[in-house]
Amino acid sequence: MNLHQFRFVQEAVRRNLNLTEAAKSLHTSQPGVSKAIIELEEELGVEIFARHGKRLKRVTEPGQHVLKSIELIMREVGNLKRIGEQFSAQDSGTLSIATTHTQARYVLPVPVAKLRAEYPKVSVSLHQGSPDQVARMVLDEIAEIGIATESLSDYPDLVTLPCYEWEHVLVLPQTHPLTKKERLTLEDIAQEPLVTYHPSFTGRTRIDAAFAQRKLVPRIALEAIDSDVIKTYVRLGLGIGIVAEMAVRGDNNIGQDELAVRPGGQLFGKNLARVAFKRGAYLRNFVYRFAELLSDRLDRNLIAKAMSGHGSDYDM
Repeated sequence: MNLHQFRFVQEAVRRNLNLTEAAKSLHTSQPGVSKAIIELEEELGVEIFARHGKRLKRVTEPGQHVLKSIELIMREVGNLKRIGEQFSAQDSGTLSIATTHTQARYVLPVPVAKLRAEYPKVSVSLHQGSPDQVARMVLDEIAEIGIATESLSDYPDLVTLPCYEWEHVLVLPQTHPLTKKERLTLEDIAQEPLVTYHPSFTGRTRIDAAFAQRKLVPRIALEAIDSDVIKTYVRLGLGIGIVAEMAVRGDNNIGQDELAVRPGGQLFGKNLARVAFKRGAYLRNFVYRFAELLSDRLDRNLIAKAMSGHGSDYDM
């Protein structure tokens, strides 16, 4: 048995048992992938996949156990590579970060710049996606660290740690009647068309839960994943915007143009952004340092303790 066979089995599962797609992603031939998997099954004496003709239909029960072992082996192979990189080049390499648009646009620029100042030979690769995609990129080792508000703690193969708390804010046209109210309520907002995030992004679940708890049905006029897009449509008069507070912090146009901002924490509560690492992964020095730059709640000892299996989550 060899690592190529293990990779072929893993990729077949990732590609929903489609060997043609698995072969394309691995830049090899479909017959070669099929032959390698069959040879591994013959060597092990078990069928990893149940078949209908030449097509893979499902993973067998012994195949599930084989997949778990392959996952451990390939994880340690990745760790060996990273250990080699760590000790052959202590202060150089690539830091791959998976995150959402809001984090990439409003939170990460300062810590990324500080990391580059401390490690000028380290390049940074940003991968943006939904929170579920962020989790998957960390699990698939496309990224070494993931940062998002939703979903990360739902994956048992991820070690997650709280990074920072944040709140939503309301963005209104300066001329809107609600700007004259000292304290806005959910009932006030439910009467207005709303422009806010797509349901899977940036704390939208907390917004929906707040309305549902009061038995209110919000009038969603537009959903987006980009805070700047939301602000643009509020300027055009589509409704009241609900965005993350990071999206208005440092925005010099807010208050000077046609937009006003009101706090929303009392309406929707607090959100918790988390960082995530693949369980059992080997982290290089500059990965630890980047986490420390993200939040003063994170330090190398805390992360190392969590990665060693002493707890997978921590409270703020």
